[in-house]
Amino acid sequence: MSEARATILRQVLWNRLISVVEEQAQTLIRTSFSPVTRDAGDLSAGVFTTDGRMIAQAVTGTPGHVNSMARSVGHFLRAIPAADLRPGDVVISNDPWIGTGHLNDFVIVSPVFRAGRLIAFFACTSHLVDVGGIGIGFDARDVYQEGIRIPVLRFMCEGRVDPAVEAIIRANVRFPDEVIGEILSLVAANHGGGQALLRMCAEFGLDSIDDLAGFVFERSAEGMRNAIAALPPGTYHNSMRVDLIGDPITITAALTVGEGAIRVEFGGELAPSSRGINVPYCYTEAYAAFGVRCVVGPDIPNNHASLGAVAISAPEGSILNARFPAPVISRHILGHMMADIVLGCLAQAAPGRVPAEHSGTLWNLRLGRYGAAGGREDGGGARFTVLCFHSGGGGARPAQDGLAATAYPSGVQAIPVEVSEKSAPIRYRRRALRRDSGGPGRLRGGLGQIIEVEAREGAPMEVGAAFQRVKTPARGRQGGQEGAPGVVRLASGRPIQATGRQVVPAGDALIVETPGGGGFGDPAARDPALVAADLRAGRISAAAARAAYRVALTDAGEVDEAETARLRGAPR
Repeated sequence: MSEARATILRQVLWNRLISVVEEQAQTLIRTSFSPVTRDAGDLSAGVFTTDGRMIAQAVTGTPGHVNSMARSVGHFLRAIPAADLRPGDVVISNDPWIGTGHLNDFVIVSPVFRAGRLIAFFACTSHLVDVGGIGIGFDARDVYQEGIRIPVLRFMCEGRVDPAVEAIIRANVRFPDEVIGEILSLVAANHGGGQALLRMCAEFGLDSIDDLAGFVFERSAEGMRNAIAALPPGTYHNSMRVDLIGDPITITAALTVGEGAIRVEFGGELAPSSRGINVPYCYTEAYAAFGVRCVVGPDIPNNHASLGAVAISAPEGSILNARFPAPVISRHILGHMMADIVLGCLAQAAPGRVPAEHSGTLWNLRLGRYGAAGGREDGGGARFTVLCFHSGGGGARPAQDGLAATAYPSGVQAIPVEVSEKSAPIRYRRRALRRDSGGPGRLRGGLGQIIEVEAREGAPMEVGAAFQRVKTPARGRQGGQEGAPGVVRLASGRPIQATGRQVVPAGDALIVETPGGGGFGDPAARDPALVAADLRAGRISAAAARAAYRVALTDAGEVDEAETARLRGAPR
């Protein structure tokens, strides 16, 4: 076979392999018990070499899961060597330091054998709503209080579930049937991926995928070198204030471009926290690397080689590189901000390619009620725990407005209202886009949303509030203005905090107004026709049109050309 034909065949196989891991992810979605996986897509799936390097990932999934899972298989193999694994074995762990950053995410790794020879591993991850421990919020003082921690061990031995492992998990969670069901859906996903890979090998006469993996890594590394070489070399700095809990802290980043790689070094106010907001290094690395990849080589598939061109560092023992047994349950609060901090550096190296800041951390509603079995007096009502995914607005892009109510950097989808109401005794009173929340700019920031939810059954419920961008809104870029900060309140007017485990009384409702994304460019340069369209669609108010965009509108909602010219010509 000629070299050209061989290259074409390898490219075909590469594309086929991506479809194989997407089939793996879709199997997980179809078999999952949880709307977090089934509807939000909070998962990852991938195929790995026999020494634990990720060759391809599914399109469906989150960067936090995918990029941290990319290192997980190597950790698993150090605990249980590949030579000790047999067909039908399945390995499990939810250790935050070798998985995806907190106990709720379980990683399952399965070997694939062809003709008695190990040819690959499949791994996948999903979020389990309950893992025992203290439950919703971040009040635990160490990881032991946050739930059960499973070291790397066999969940299945040669196709049979280990009854001791299953019994231990069941004894330590509140909803054992649902948890075991979720773990089995992960097992099914890996099995489906393995079967699809074996069909591919049979179709193309492959005894292994080593040659394909080498091709993928070589081409990906070359692509990243070229993408990095297109950036001006140097070191670029950025800082960001982050709400966290109590007083905001400042995180700094220094991003260096050169020698075929990008290196990011984090600093600032990085003292570890006594609350569950510390971030294991794997999660810091995952989202910081994703921020880089959004701008540098975004068309190059994500794998061991393309991720290898990005090096992330944070001081050991800091809040961004937490030591065991630090509490880490809400590591996403700070972890999701890593991408925007890195993008702020890249905006200096590639100013026309980087959007304004996003709303960042998800505005998830962690709602629950534990009843008498939870050891608290809560006024009755059925026990439940539910995680409802919601988000604020995206930052305006260099050529387009920001996306409304869209999660960045996690990329998860919002769980439909009907699904959440079916999953738990809650009721949504309202869910709507939030007017005037997108940061003004030549390109407007994406809108946040207003959500109002109550418990059914006339009983109180708890909320594990972990809401960010309340004190430090998303900043604009190149003259764009800030997005609106987030707001948390009760319908009754009673006080409630943006962070912490709190009770929503019976008959009351929780209201969250999620933050908007930053604007891009001078608001006075925005096309007046777009301002008028935003007003008619309810995205902005007439007051904002005049004050922020300097556009005057008639009673019919049309642009008043003369008055707009006067406003835009006036000294600013």
